[in-house]
Amino acid sequence: MRRIATLLLAGGLAFLVHAATLQRLELDEMTQKATGIVRGRVLASYARLHGSVIYTHYRVQVLERWKGAEAAEVDVVLPGGTANGLRQSFPGSPKLTEGSEYILFLWTGSSGLTNVMGLTQGIFDVQRGAGGEVIALRAATTETMLDAAGRLVRDEAVRMNLQELRGRVSVSLARGASR
Repeated sequence: MRRIATLLLAGGLAFLVHAATLQRLELDEMTQKATGIVRGRVLASYARLHGSVIYTHYRVQVLERWKGAEAAEVDVVLPGGTANGLRQSFPGSPKLTEGSEYILFLWTGSSGLTNVMGLTQGIFDVQRGAGGEVIALRAATTETMLDAAGRLVRDEAVRMNLQELRGRVSVSLARGASR
């Protein structure tokens, strides 16, 4: 009976949430609001039901910590996945790839779960450029996006040298500390 109720609830959520609407977050805003910012590599993943929502948990090895508590690993969740024979998906919810490296802007709420800020906005792929430089990439989201005033805006892809991203985060953190 519990499984049927869960399926009905999940189906209802899927019906109601047919498209995601995101608020555009600027890099400074994400930096200030994040409880943690890490450069990390995804080691493993699994999905688990939390109440009526399935989250995919990603075990991330911390290579660099730019903000937040010192830790060798962090458990990051994104909504959606398959657990207990149930599958849920949420528009706009990204997936991380095991073995890949990312810069993650994280937020841990009262639930104790560590989420990615702004879904795709808080995830930068770390890759080597053609010249061997390390770059951070974030594709533009295809989901509906609004600015802080509620106006429709278009997201743009971000591509920058990792050192530049690290510097911008550092400056933003210093600016926030002096307020």
